[in-house]
Amino acid sequence: MSEAQNDETQRKHERNTFMFLAVFLAPILSVIIVGGFGFLVWISQILFGPPTA
Repeated sequence: MSEAQNDETQRKHERNTFMFLAVFLAPILSVIIVGGFGFLVWISQILFGPPTA
């Protein structure tokens, strides 16, 4: 395999990896993190009551 083909293969792999991270992984992780935090707050309010001033 020539160096030009190797560079093209590397570039294609990097583009595919970026698309996977940007389109799939980041939104999924965002939903999981925000949903998990909301669930944690909800459960803590069930156990300890609502926040009071």
